[in-house]
Amino acid sequence: MRTLVISDTHIGSRRPVDILRRPEPLAALCGALADIDRLILLGDLLELRHGPLYGALGAAQPIVKAIGAALPKGAEVVLVGGNHDSALVAPWLARRGALEPPAPLGLETRTGPDASPATEAIAGWLGKRVDCTVAYPGLWLREDVWATHGHYLDRLITIPTFERIVAGAMARVVGRLPEEPGGATAEDFEAALAPVYAWLEQIANGRAAGGRWATGAATAKAWTLLSGDGRAPLRGKALAALLPLGIASINLAGLGPVRSNISSDELRRAGLEAMAGVVGLLGVEASYVIFGHTHCAGPLPWMDPEQWRLPNGGQLINAGCWTDEPRINSTEIVSPYRPGRGVLVTDSGPPQQLAIADDLGQRPTTGF
Repeated sequence: MRTLVISDTHIGSRRPVDILRRPEPLAALCGALADIDRLILLGDLLELRHGPLYGALGAAQPIVKAIGAALPKGAEVVLVGGNHDSALVAPWLARRGALEPPAPLGLETRTGPDASPATEAIAGWLGKRVDCTVAYPGLWLREDVWATHGHYLDRLITIPTFERIVAGAMARVVGRLPEEPGGATAEDFEAALAPVYAWLEQIANGRAAGGRWATGAATAKAWTLLSGDGRAPLRGKALAALLPLGIASINLAGLGPVRSNISSDELRRAGLEAMAGVVGLLGVEASYVIFGHTHCAGPLPWMDPEQWRLPNGGQLINAGCWTDEPRINSTEIVSPYRPGRGVLVTDSGPPQQLAIADDLGQRPTTGF
């Protein structure tokens, strides 16, 4: 079986960064699907932080139809919930949580396309030639390959992202994560993160699209603003000088631990360390763990392979993204943030990193 994993398409972004709305990257993806038996959409398929659900679904409809037409007859598409499109699985998770006793998620729980009205719509656009299912919080692609979006790392990362700080505050209410390996469950992570997602969804649906909170790459924007690399504006340099004081306050308040270093190397290192922590706490016994979320593909040839190692000797693999974000040099071929990547998993051997879309096309002038 040939399985293609792509992540973080963020279709429906307010800013014109979601490249699958451009004809060239979409054609490249569709061309890559001709011999694929299973397509994993590993979270953040839609951008639901920039406006209401109907807007993102409207942008996604022609793209999803093209994907369904490009896949071979009988292929499977698996939708995995992320943090920017948590509304795709939230109704299903709420139904499970209402059971007596509540049904545990484990490392993989599957359902049909009826997880939510949105997933039913997506399945309909894929067409009857394709079998569509939903998985959360992850799924096994082989006995030794587990895939998940990766948003659980926001409870552990030491980068002061918005979600990390709010999750730290929620942890004071719902309790901190267990420390022993294998001692945590998906529900332990969800307890602090799910309320944040629900709140942000309400903001997106309750205001006009495009406010100052409409950001899909907050960490990247923060790095650009605060890095103090000589090109940052005066405001950015001033904030960079104040950042250590803010970090100290966050840690003293018990919302961390977080660090003031948000260089590009630290962003990658912290994300990998946090994801390895998630794998360990959940007790995932896999040779390969594929995730997305950070938009940082890897390991690429120039990276330190040891940073991608898991404590059990396994390896982390990031599927990259499909968002053209100039703040983090995604136009450079060597950049891990360059969009249009994926991971191919076959019946044996290591998963293979793919550069699917070389031509990113022209940026449209407007969002949805």
